[in-house]
Amino acid sequence: MNSKILLLEDDPNLGLVLQENLQQNGFEVDLCTDGEAGKMHYLQNRYELCLLDVMMPKKDGFTLAAEIRQLNSDIPIIFLTAKSLKEDRISGFKIGGDDYITKPFSMEELLLRIQAVLKRTQNTPLKEKNKDTFKIGDYDFNAQKQILAINDEVRKLTHRESELLKLLVQHKNQLLERNLALNLIWGDDNFFNGRSMDVFITRLRKYLKEDDQIQIISVHGKGFKLMVD
Repeated sequence: MNSKILLLEDDPNLGLVLQENLQQNGFEVDLCTDGEAGKMHYLQNRYELCLLDVMMPKKDGFTLAAEIRQLNSDIPIIFLTAKSLKEDRISGFKIGGDDYITKPFSMEELLLRIQAVLKRTQNTPLKEKNKDTFKIGDYDFNAQKQILAINDEVRKLTHRESELLKLLVQHKNQLLERNLALNLIWGDDNFFNGRSMDVFITRLRKYLKEDDQIQIISVHGKGFKLMVD
């Protein structure tokens, strides 16, 4: 199976050139032109590598990389940037970037760097948090089977309950943005879907009440946090 790459580049012309060249070299490539779209694509798909332009609208490459690192500590990340300052390189590596390539660059150089990074990581299992089984306090949660269990009590979740809980777990102790959850699960962040999601949050709070170390906190106007001590 071809390696799948998430490519973020806000210059649409350069983005298409990079996408087409990578595809011609055997990669599957999803192209996004802003950081928020990149985050949504990352949550919806499985990738072997991320190519992130640093200067992106809505969410910059460093911020997105830090969020991806919270979800997956192992996926390779290469930064694409017009900047060559030492401080920017250090910032990228501190976040957990695997490489840093400065524009302008040749496709040959980019391909060599991608191949080198994938070679270093191909024998390392990806401990992706975008998996199917999770431990939430005293609860065991299987997202694929849509089952939430504690002690001898087993609850079968609906598809949306399971998807919403999975997103909360992936953002454990962090903010899950309301609009992100609505677009990913309901397909639209309109008022009526928002009210529906509030009902689902209430249900999940009820399902998780057996462990008093677990809370789903509402952050007014922003979203929710699944807090687990």
